[in-house]
Amino acid sequence: MIYPTRRAIYLLLLGAPMALALGLVRPELWLVAPGWIAVILACLFLDAIAGASPRQLSLDARFPHQVGVGDRFNLSLAAGGAAVPLRAEIALALDERLVEGGRLAGDMRRTDAGDRLLRTIPLAASRRGQARVEALWVRWAGPLGLLWKQRKFPIDGAINIVPSLRAVTEEGSRLFQRNSWFGLRQQRLRGEGTEFEALAEYQPGMDRRAIDWNASARHVKLLAKEYRVERDNRVVLAIDSGRTMAEPVGDMPRVDRAVSAALLLAYVGLKMNDRISLFSFAAKPQALTPAYMHTQDFPALQRAASLIDYAHVESNFTLALTTLSAQLNRRSLIILFTEFTDATSAALMIRAAGRLVKKHRLLFVVIRDEEVESEERRRPETGADVTRSNVAAAMLRDRQLVIARLQRLGADVLEVPADAMGANAVEAYLGIKRAGSL
Repeated sequence: MIYPTRRAIYLLLLGAPMALALGLVRPELWLVAPGWIAVILACLFLDAIAGASPRQLSLDARFPHQVGVGDRFNLSLAAGGAAVPLRAEIALALDERLVEGGRLAGDMRRTDAGDRLLRTIPLAASRRGQARVEALWVRWAGPLGLLWKQRKFPIDGAINIVPSLRAVTEEGSRLFQRNSWFGLRQQRLRGEGTEFEALAEYQPGMDRRAIDWNASARHVKLLAKEYRVERDNRVVLAIDSGRTMAEPVGDMPRVDRAVSAALLLAYVGLKMNDRISLFSFAAKPQALTPAYMHTQDFPALQRAASLIDYAHVESNFTLALTTLSAQLNRRSLIILFTEFTDATSAALMIRAAGRLVKKHRLLFVVIRDEEVESEERRRPETGADVTRSNVAAAMLRDRQLVIARLQRLGADVLEVPADAMGANAVEAYLGIKRAGSL
């Protein structure tokens, strides 16, 4: 496509007042006006045939076909042909999961070799799903700056945005290093926990309550019992995907942060030989996976996590937790990733948790609302600031009231910063196993 620039239009319009002025002063010079137009048209023709042609341009667009939500990646664009301009403007049509508004504008510049136009665009996936990379428009001005030469390149590519495994690869490798947290290596399992492992000679510093007096009398030396962390526990990672979890914290929705933390927990739990299940719900229960026991089953949990959708409806805790309890035939550890804002809306959740905690160990994991806390701590300067501070303080009081009521029922509540959700959840899980209180 070729069309005139503003410079060409302004030059054409400039001929009208010049022709009018000459017609009033020197009527015999009326031929200057059509001559001016002819000159401009000739320049337009020269500008069209000179320089790079849109038909000779080809595009090479490269991007990953799968990324994790919140992860950054590069979209590389390279345009080449027989002749390329020094600089070109671009407009890229993208999915709103990749860029707000679905459109990205910029420019491309010619390489030092002069054979290609290059541009690398850093992007980040904000929500799970399939993000389309639709088309690219490239345009540049001719040598005289009178014409735009433009070409549209259909890309029609797709990027699958899945739960991020960055936390699993980074945090997981760190957790399984030597001298890491309790219970993450085989040699650390002995001497801790609740299941009997073996008898060992008593050493100074060991718990005296572990001495087996009968065995010590038979062997005429002090022997103590060694324990190991209990295995084969049923752990259910329950994720609330309702309206409050669809709201963003920072640059990522709460539910995506919960999914990443749940995958890290699943990875650690499989390494600990526990039975891991994934459960999601919103207005109604969505999915409950089988109980997996081996690390090779982790991709199945990842696929199930990628299907957890965003829902803009209120979560039905009564139906979800009742359904989950009916599916569990043994005492289990239920780690529930959710969010609550006030005591009124959390009343049904508290009732359902009270029934569930009678048979199972229940751990709530919620993200600390740092935005509300900052509003409450900020020094007010105007009347509106005072109002915001009071509202924020009331919201925090209601939140602490809900946490206190859940703790009185016997449930554990873990309130963590958004960026440290996975690591803190794993630490709480390992603490429960170390205490043998499941």
